Amino acid sequence: MSPVDPGIPAALMRYTAMKKITIFVQRFCPFCAEALGWMDALYEENPAYQALEIEIIDEMRHPIIANKYDYYYVPTYYVGNEKLHEGAASPDIIRRVFDAALAADSPATQTE
Repeated sequence: MSPVDPGIPAALMRYTAMKKITIFVQRFCPFCAEALGWMDALYEENPAYQALEIEIIDEMRHPIIANKYDYYYVPTYYVGNEKLHEGAASPDIIRRVFDAALAADSPATQTE
């Protein structure tokens, strides 16, 4: 577990570099726990995902931050300010979120 938030695996807190992904969770949410497990599996499957900057916010511990976003169900995934998924996820859904974050940071999508 992470020393910052005991409800979040420490392995997830070390990924930083590209377009930021913000994920809203609740500590006792079974769908959130499942999604976090799939995220770990996807990091192993595609090493490029390990470069993503991911912020995981437990909405019960950080309600002021959570209230700034428009969502109802958890887990909810944002890439930048765009909500890409809300509610129970699957490995394919999480992969699409990760791929969107990678694509947002690619030179072809950058504006000068």
